[in-house]
Amino acid sequence: MVFKQFKRTYSERLHELEKMGKTHAELIEERTKEKCERIWTEQLFRRSPGSETDPHIVVVSGVAGIGKSTMVQKIMFDWARGTQYQRFAFVFLFKFRELTLLDTETEPQMPLTRLIVRHYKYLNDPRLRQILQKPESLLFIFDGLDEYKHKLDFTHSKLCSNPEEDYFPVHTLVTSLVRRTLLTGCTVLITTRPTALETLAMKRVDRFAEILGFFPEQRLMYFNKFFGDADRGSEAFQYVEENAILYTMCFNPSYCWIICSVLKSHFMTPEEERGAAPRTVTELFVMFLHNILTKHKREAKDQREILIKLGKMAYYGVVNKTLVFYDKFEMSTFGLQTVVLSSTFLSGFLKEILQRESTLEHTTYTFYHLTLQEFMAALSYYLDPSGGIEELLVKLDLCKDGRFEILTQFLAGLARPSVFKTLGGVLGEFERKTAKRILEWVKQKAEQALQGEDKGEVLRVCQWLYETQNKRLIRDAIGKDLKMDFTRMILSPLDCAVLGSVISCCGELEELDLKYTHLTSECIMRLAPGLICCRRIDLSRCRLTSRCCSALSSALSSPHSRLTELNLSNNNNMEDSGVNQLCEGMRSENCKLEKLNLSYCGLTSRCCSTLSSALSAPHSRLTELTLSKNIMEDSGVNQLCEGLRSENCKLEKLNLSSCGLTSRCCSALSSALCAPHSRLTELNLSKNKDMEDSGVEQLCEVLRSENCKLEKLNLSKCCLTSRCCSALCSALSSPHSRLTELNLRENNKMEDSGVDQLCEGLRSENCKLEKLNLELCGLTSRCSSSLSSVLSSPHSQLTELNLRFNSLGDAGARQLCECLRTPDCKLKTLSLRSCDLTSRCSSSLSSVLSSPHSQLTELDLRDNKLGYSGTRQLCEGVRTTSCKLKTLWLSDKEISESEMKNLRSLQEELNRTGRQVNIKI
Repeated sequence: MVFKQFKRTYSERLHELEKMGKTHAELIEERTKEKCERIWTEQLFRRSPGSETDPHIVVVSGVAGIGKSTMVQKIMFDWARGTQYQRFAFVFLFKFRELTLLDTETEPQMPLTRLIVRHYKYLNDPRLRQILQKPESLLFIFDGLDEYKHKLDFTHSKLCSNPEEDYFPVHTLVTSLVRRTLLTGCTVLITTRPTALETLAMKRVDRFAEILGFFPEQRLMYFNKFFGDADRGSEAFQYVEENAILYTMCFNPSYCWIICSVLKSHFMTPEEERGAAPRTVTELFVMFLHNILTKHKREAKDQREILIKLGKMAYYGVVNKTLVFYDKFEMSTFGLQTVVLSSTFLSGFLKEILQRESTLEHTTYTFYHLTLQEFMAALSYYLDPSGGIEELLVKLDLCKDGRFEILTQFLAGLARPSVFKTLGGVLGEFERKTAKRILEWVKQKAEQALQGEDKGEVLRVCQWLYETQNKRLIRDAIGKDLKMDFTRMILSPLDCAVLGSVISCCGELEELDLKYTHLTSECIMRLAPGLICCRRIDLSRCRLTSRCCSALSSALSSPHSRLTELNLSNNNNMEDSGVNQLCEGMRSENCKLEKLNLSYCGLTSRCCSTLSSALSAPHSRLTELTLSKNIMEDSGVNQLCEGLRSENCKLEKLNLSSCGLTSRCCSALSSALCAPHSRLTELNLSKNKDMEDSGVEQLCEVLRSENCKLEKLNLSKCCLTSRCCSALCSALSSPHSRLTELNLRENNKMEDSGVDQLCEGLRSENCKLEKLNLELCGLTSRCSSSLSSVLSSPHSQLTELNLRFNSLGDAGARQLCECLRTPDCKLKTLSLRSCDLTSRCSSSLSSVLSSPHSQLTELDLRDNKLGYSGTRQLCEGVRTTSCKLKTLWLSDKEISESEMKNLRSLQEELNRTGRQVNIKI
């Protein structure tokens, strides 16, 4: 088993089934490298490298059944045998479940010596006094802190120091040992489940370790040894590997034992006589119980009655967080003490469900596993029709601490006809009315969760739905138009298997959003059945690697795949090898993918040949491809263009922003754009700083071609100057030009002379441009005249103009305002943010807003110095009935609090009259 030493700050406080679902393999393979080191049991009390002292206070954590008590037994055995831990003269073992009773008996306070003698009666006073004189040679082991009913209070000022004379409650004795006021120098080992770590003062702990369970290869070893037949063991293990639920459980030895017990009876049966193997946790425990009851059927005729009583006791334990049951209390309360117990052993089938432990003073009982206790609690509501299911459902609705999560999971899973058939044969008929009511409740909770915002709750109800294996119920609860959002969640392979299964039951899901969710290759593999059914999937920023792409490729090529949009952006470890695998699926005749985002995926030119083949595949449906922020370079684009020229290629939108391109790739792009079969309408070449004027000049040649269908072109941040504007002008004025959007943002050497040339094309009757972005292009008021002549031209189609961060000044703004008032101007959106405007141009702007010919609906004036008077003048224009403005952006730097109040009053006034004007400050 894996046994790790962690930093003190690390802790896990999750239910066992949740714990195993939190990517156990990842915890072993990745997190342990950074946060912990592997140690062996015999190293627990040895100093770490670089440390000057041995650890005196040691805490070992682990989920139920992981092997904590087994570890303690091995320590005792090795010490007694003389093979380990020989620096300790004496080792004292105490179990917290027994210490709980001491605190409630007639002697609630005692010295440490009396506590020791009660457990080790052969140690008389003189001998014990001599032993305690050398505390550095003593080891105290306290096993099972989670089974203790008292909290260890490390802030308490009253601690003991004398082991013979100080009378204190047992929990204070334990605390004093840890605080080192009692027997200073002794060593203390405490074992606990993660849920009880909060009761410990971890800063006082010298070493914190957690038992993590089996390595993957150790699971197979366990199976082979359990089956005693390598072939059968491997067959059973292969089945488990394919089931994420069962495979993930196998890290825990006790779960592994339960799984092997069930599967052995299945796989050791001749194949033609086998029934269905378990798929869900509920099915596993149903078959586990069925095997026990069948084996002991002759021993107890009243099995059902006993199981009801046992289930009620188990439920009591779940409600009260009780794991240990005492013969003097709980066992007698639930009618089990005299009915099913003999003087020495548990009777009949119960000895395979309950574990009995006796001392001279007490007898305690625990279920072999916490999950088994929760299963028995859920089962009792089906066995007893008068069990009060309505009261239970109310309690489940009110509980917010997660106490009933696994019990609820079993309630849902038990509401199945197959369960009734399996257990009904040995226990008699089940109450179907209970099952119907529980399924109604599960559906109601699922619908509520799926419409809410609590992603954790959605994950929980998906687990319940999965346990039901009821496809109709799942389809009705989820529907096909729903969006499931698990952004920034921690999903394990277990969670993904559940989601994959549940979504696949729906047949179709509109959208699955998983961005910012770390998903391993196993997670993707387990999700695959659900991915096939989704129309849109967002896997951006999921830390995917090339290993994930095989499962994604299989999902794309599935005959039933409905996937049309896939976002894989910002997974920069996907690399070329991952995309090569992805393209295999994209070439399939079953692939329906239309939109693919591979932005910032660590790609190079080496994947472009494969992408090209996917684009030119006969069955390709891809219309949008984003490759931005990858080092594709010219050679990659040249290969890509081969696919773009194919008659099979249906691509309409291509994003090559920040791909390290130069003018040398423009020849290939041009040939693709003017190919007879080209469908490209949008091309983004922004942030390719070596594209320069010569590259744009080549592109402009093809823009004049009648075959070119390009409508949107982004050339922002391409280091363009005024020298390319003549070519752009001729392209815009070409009879065949279809360009409606042109983005030249952040080409700050374009300047006024470039815009003057551009405007010649914009005035042409052939120009169809509607949106023009000239932000940060080094413009001044000198270009305003040319822009004005364009806007007032009868042929102008411009509706959006972005002039942000240019030094237009008041003079430039006033010139623009003249054309904005003309009947031919069609401009609706104008951005003059940070254009060095002052109140001196406000009158002109206001007159535009009040002009009956103005079409402006959005005006951005942020980061200018309009001041109080300028803002007031603008408001006069907004008030006029002819004003069509819907959104006005203003900066708050130059506006006083009183003026902002006036603006808010103005907006309220306009809204009351039916004018919906949004003034954003």
